[in-house]
Amino acid sequence: MIPFLDLKALNARYDKAFKEKFADFLASGWYILGKEVASFEQEFAHFCQAKYAVGVANGLDAIRLLFEAYKMQGKLQVGDEVLVPANTYIASVLAISQAGLKPVFVDANLATMNIDVSAIEVAITPKTKAILVVHLYGQLVAMDTVQAIAQQYNLLVIEDAAQAHGAKSNDYQAGSCADAAAFSFYPTKNLGALADGGIITSNDKGLVTLLKALRNYGQEEKYIAKYQGFNSRLDEVQAALLRIKLPYLNADNAKRLALAKRYSKGITNTLITTPTFATDGSHIFHQYVVRSKHRDALQDYLLKNDIQTIVHYPVPPHKQIAYPTYNALHFPVAEQLAQEVLSLPISPLLTEEEQNYIIAVLNNFKN
Repeated sequence: MIPFLDLKALNARYDKAFKEKFADFLASGWYILGKEVASFEQEFAHFCQAKYAVGVANGLDAIRLLFEAYKMQGKLQVGDEVLVPANTYIASVLAISQAGLKPVFVDANLATMNIDVSAIEVAITPKTKAILVVHLYGQLVAMDTVQAIAQQYNLLVIEDAAQAHGAKSNDYQAGSCADAAAFSFYPTKNLGALADGGIITSNDKGLVTLLKALRNYGQEEKYIAKYQGFNSRLDEVQAALLRIKLPYLNADNAKRLALAKRYSKGITNTLITTPTFATDGSHIFHQYVVRSKHRDALQDYLLKNDIQTIVHYPVPPHKQIAYPTYNALHFPVAEQLAQEVLSLPISPLLTEEEQNYIIAVLNNFKN
């Protein structure tokens, strides 16, 4: 069986360094918001070409805390509208609604599977105050277009970069091409922790100071709560382990890109559509997602041939049971993608022999 993703094997590469770092952690006697978190924040901000970073408990909190901070700064108010792609993971939408804001969906572009930037302006109303872009599957949104629209209408732009660690074009990089960005370090991410974790990047010092208080019960100094805050801190152990992995991220992303190119060149079956992407590093292939009108049959066929795959995502947010008020909405591209997408194995550890086998099996698929 070729696994979709073997986390044990991925992390085994760092086994010795992990154990040494954990021993240091135990010996330190400092377990929350210590030097490892502070150091990782600096290193990750530098990696993203941003000035600051704030470690939080997970990717959902990273987006949610940004909205809460902007409300406290007076840049957002309860009931304001936030544009969000109709093709995304539910966390993007949860963060909006949990902050008392209203998600307004914008359909996806079929080729990129990201937000359709040509449809953004049509969705703007007097209540629209922000755009939450999602670099889905690791592919950068066309941020120059988004920023031009945002400037015209005086909108905040926030990146959901949970799947885009290290994605960069000639003009911008995930984590530094908006007012702020939110990342997840869920174990399956290109830069994954060994538990939950998240981080916010921004060049806004005032915002960052507020976020550091909000993540820690609203306290700027111990026992003095300046704000009604949260308990959402990046774990000291996870920060330490992420510091070990960060220097290898670009190399892993390069391997993923090479695998993606081989997939796209090798898959010739007309029943399968390979993804559209630039080859400049603006897609770091958190997932390699193909489309097929016979997706379910294709997935069953691959499993029978010992190839694991995953569907990201079978139900778009506006059709989720949790959001009944949006269930009647229709976003044709997002709904088509939910019926057709299939993620293939694209681990940096995937061998050429394994990938050749996957490609051969895909090309032999018949509905």
